[in-house]
Amino acid sequence: MQQVNLQRLILAAFLFSVSLSIQAQTRNAAKEKKTTPAAAAPRTPSFPDRPKLVVGIVVDQMRYDYLYRYYDKFSNGGFRRMMNEGFNCRNNHYHYAATYTGPGHAAIYTGSAPALNGIVGNEFYDRNRGRLMYCAEDTTVETVGATGTAGHMSPRNMLATTIGDQLKLATDGRAKVVGIALKDRGSILPAGHAADGAYWFDSKDGNWITSTFYRKDLPQWVQEFNARRLPDQFVKQKWETLLPLDKYTESSTDDQPYEASLPGEAKAVHPHEFVTVAGSSKFEVLRTSPFGDAMTKEFALAALKGEQLGQDNITDMLCVSFSSPDYIGHSFGTHAIETEDNYLRLDRQLADLFAQLDATVGKGAWTAFLSADHGVADIPGFAKTYRIPADVKASGEVGNAVKKALTDAYGPGEWTLSYFNQQIYMNHDLLAEKKISLDDAYSVIKRTLLKQKGVINLVNLHRLGDEALPENLTNLFRNIVHPNRSGDFQVLLQAGWFEGRSRGTTHGSTYSYDTHVPFLLYGWGIKPGQTLRRTRIADIAPTICALLGILEPSACIGDPVEEAFR
Repeated sequence: MQQVNLQRLILAAFLFSVSLSIQAQTRNAAKEKKTTPAAAAPRTPSFPDRPKLVVGIVVDQMRYDYLYRYYDKFSNGGFRRMMNEGFNCRNNHYHYAATYTGPGHAAIYTGSAPALNGIVGNEFYDRNRGRLMYCAEDTTVETVGATGTAGHMSPRNMLATTIGDQLKLATDGRAKVVGIALKDRGSILPAGHAADGAYWFDSKDGNWITSTFYRKDLPQWVQEFNARRLPDQFVKQKWETLLPLDKYTESSTDDQPYEASLPGEAKAVHPHEFVTVAGSSKFEVLRTSPFGDAMTKEFALAALKGEQLGQDNITDMLCVSFSSPDYIGHSFGTHAIETEDNYLRLDRQLADLFAQLDATVGKGAWTAFLSADHGVADIPGFAKTYRIPADVKASGEVGNAVKKALTDAYGPGEWTLSYFNQQIYMNHDLLAEKKISLDDAYSVIKRTLLKQKGVINLVNLHRLGDEALPENLTNLFRNIVHPNRSGDFQVLLQAGWFEGRSRGTTHGSTYSYDTHVPFLLYGWGIKPGQTLRRTRIADIAPTICALLGILEPSACIGDPVEEAFR
């Protein structure tokens, strides 16, 4: 009996130990189930999320310092929104010497340089055609939306693809790409070759037009917008300041002798009235006013609705250039009340545009970038009030001196084909016929021009490696050399000097006031912050393409600003 009880105790102990072991294994298995991920089931590959819409904004003639000079008077919804909630590249410069509107718009959207994309100036001498060419001219197309020749334009002179072109290629054409600006080149070059449309303002009829390069007739939404006749309304209004005159503490007083006046005005003072003078288009004067930016913003909103941009999962692109700051800046300068007033108003136009994007596309569903096609010099008359060296060379002074020097040295002949964009285009055929080398002609011209006030050097664009220039200037000039479209020699003026304007100002130099422009990023995929490292205009296109996961434009030489990404 005792033996049986002992056997029962041994069996019970064994079963109890087995039970404890099973419980332990169960607990361990449960624990492993919580901490060890299960093997992932095979999934169908999918594209990463992208913004529904990319909005590229170019402010024509915006220097970098304007962001901070007017900051306290900006609203929270425009420039400040991009600066405080987006990414700010604070040391962003042009990487080439031709700081003009056409090259700037082309470089921003191609990520390239004039040497490769071919847009070496607003106008340039084309050696193959033997004449001056306008950067967007195309005599093979017709105007759509008006009766004149303002629509004989296309991007055919641009030899590289844009962000929008790459977006079209990446989506098999499903993405929509639209360009908008008062200026034809400010609309056409950003939109690119494959765009659904590029639209610009015709001052003669007051219509927004396009060319047969894009389509044979205006879309219904453009016809409806033109029917609103906004130019007729604006031309009847006065340009009065947004604030009382004494509040424009970042600007000079209103009446300055070095400022240019609007057509028909006796002085460059507020309020400005829009007078159509004989021989000019009725609505041309609106370009040099805040109403030009207002029309541009309104047309951009019409395009947003009419083209249904950002309304599906295929990323679209809207390229908007605000051209009026350039017209106003040329006339009134960098420290004018007109310039400050326009930027305060432009800030409000941007705020309205961004609010509408939030409402229609969705807050956080769109990405925007903002830059400028070039900066601008202070008016020499203004600079002189601070004893800063600056002046203006008379139009024709350089070109006439060059022709005389060559005639004196080699006899009569058409030794130069053109002097444009501070570049001298030599007649290669005549030089070869007379057995005169470019180097010899260069020496003759340089000896002459260095005697002139304001000329600091003459750069031989064929021998940049031999020039005694700062390294960064050598690269700026190297990036504009396109053999069929560039000149042979570049006249380098002293800082603060330019040619041809007795009042107002201009741009087109290698100096920081022309090269240092904003580069702001905001919205989907963008991390708030800033960088002071030197970025280049060529970096804009590859940054946006990297954000979208598409190939950069064909002639791109820039690099993505990777620290701006979330």
